[in-house]
Amino acid sequence: MIKGTPMTAGKSVSNSIVIGTAGHIDHGKTSLVRALTGIDTDRLAEEKKRGISIDLGFAHWHADDGSRLSFIDVPGHERFVKNMLAGASGIDAVLFVVAADAGVQPQTEEHFEICRLLGIRSGVIAITKADLAQGDRLAETVMSVEALVAGSFLQSAPLIPVSAKTGAGLDGLRRALLRTAAEAAARDADLIPRLWVDRSFPKQGFGTVVTGTLLSGRLKVGESVEVLPSRKQVRIRGLQVHGAAVEEATAGNRTAVNIAGIEHAEIARGFVLTRPGAFEMTQRLDVSFEWAERLMAASAAAPREAIPRQRMAIQLHTGTAEVDGTLKVLSQHEGKRVLARVFLRQPILVLPGDRFILRQPSPARTLGGGVVVDVQPPFRVSREKAVARLRKLAAGPLEQRLLLYVAESASGRTLLESVRLLGVPAERLLPAIEADRNLWLAKTEGRVLSNQWAAAKQTALVAALQEHHREHPSSAGIALAQLRERLFPGIEASIADGLLKSTPGLAVRGETVALASHSVALAPREEEALAKIEYAYRAGGFSPPELPTVLATVTLDPKRARDLLESLVKAKRLVRLGGDLVFHAESIEHLRKSLASHKGRRFTVPEFKEWTRISRKFAIPLLEHLDRERITRRDGDSRVVL
Repeated sequence: MIKGTPMTAGKSVSNSIVIGTAGHIDHGKTSLVRALTGIDTDRLAEEKKRGISIDLGFAHWHADDGSRLSFIDVPGHERFVKNMLAGASGIDAVLFVVAADAGVQPQTEEHFEICRLLGIRSGVIAITKADLAQGDRLAETVMSVEALVAGSFLQSAPLIPVSAKTGAGLDGLRRALLRTAAEAAARDADLIPRLWVDRSFPKQGFGTVVTGTLLSGRLKVGESVEVLPSRKQVRIRGLQVHGAAVEEATAGNRTAVNIAGIEHAEIARGFVLTRPGAFEMTQRLDVSFEWAERLMAASAAAPREAIPRQRMAIQLHTGTAEVDGTLKVLSQHEGKRVLARVFLRQPILVLPGDRFILRQPSPARTLGGGVVVDVQPPFRVSREKAVARLRKLAAGPLEQRLLLYVAESASGRTLLESVRLLGVPAERLLPAIEADRNLWLAKTEGRVLSNQWAAAKQTALVAALQEHHREHPSSAGIALAQLRERLFPGIEASIADGLLKSTPGLAVRGETVALASHSVALAPREEEALAKIEYAYRAGGFSPPELPTVLATVTLDPKRARDLLESLVKAKRLVRLGGDLVFHAESIEHLRKSLASHKGRRFTVPEFKEWTRISRKFAIPLLEHLDRERITRRDGDSRVVL
């Protein structure tokens, strides 16, 4: 009657696994866990009084071979499915329980569908109360269970009749559970930590304690974590795994966390502990979804042909959280699945790849489940584009998904944004960026960009300059700051400037950008005005005229006259010392050469005035300019020629 090969006795392994019970009410789940571990998971007075499990229960078993098995015992009553879901989402394998004398019941089927939709990949089937089965009843129950799980992850699972009362079959069940633990895939301890809270309570002498399954990463005593959705930062005072204090808890373990800086009433089931600032919560997510057709039968809520026009009211269950929202189906059925968008009433932390269950609030029933594809889908995108985008994200490897996110943003993505969108740490993204020829990382700025983006920007730069030169042939070019603002919104100036300088055919002269082939074409009146402006400053020498006076001497629009003056400054034929104070470059050069022959000489301002015959009005600005140009150095009330 036992399906599957029992684990070889004495095999030395050291595995940690979380096993959840599943099955109909009063089929003996709690009694079975107590028989296996010696721990009664019914902790509430109401549970003791009524003889049924209402909330989650927890137990553990340290096997002789070193394996550590945590058990989450879930309630079987249909009224407490949401509690069952809070426990099932964090398990690695299921202990699927069916009573021999009762067979498959409604909650048996619902729990099975939930486990399947949550992507649970392994488990053991226990046919409980085998001592109560009369005649062929046990064989009938086994056949009905085999029919239920046919073609699923439990099809080849060990199927073991047991009795918690007499102990029959328990040794075989333990061996099957140990084998399941040995074969289970380890959770990733190198990802960013996430612990979904299922309990929060005060402990005298310690303060607030929360418990949950550490889905990923590591938690260490003394480090800070963020509590979501409250966004409070707290410190870990202590950690326990299976009742023993540890300095570090790793992914895959049931973990108790003693935290400082928050009251237990401020944390509830559905909250998450994670690395501070690592993630953003969302109220909108795109998903790949499968209807639970076994449970819904011919319900109109699961149409096979047309896409529903109206949103459906749903409750989303993921981790230990339950959030109300609506479901909008985007695609026709693709096999058993549809692509859909979920809108939530409260923000929640989910990541791509997270599993979820959707339930209908009234009448309460399980609609189906699926996988999160995108946690920040764009707003204004047509249904067709949204579906095409989702297919790429759902099917693509990490590099392809990162490239899509980077390419669809006008400013690429920062590393932090990429981490939040993909749910993997930066340490794993960097090799993916380096290996992809289409991506590049601006390391100093921490921004991921695509070669396609860079090429498009360079094309846009050339086009903008061509248009500017065509419309303003007498202009030297476009101001660098103007180009940054126009073509590089949200991009660091250093990235924009680097791309500008690397674009073939462009010339960056000071703060002006132009095509290298561009030469200023002035009208005769402008040529005359340009010469007149330059002559006025050349003639002024060390006593230059006032700028408004110079501009008033030319017969041009004041703005155009000022543009011509600015072109002389950019061409370094005039030198601006500040504001409207302008000298001819020849005057400054003459002064520099005169000082060069007096290297090391110390002089005061009065001496400088007497020596050069320059008035104090211009002497001070000139000396400050010489200091900035490192021709002189101020030393108290004196200056030294460098």
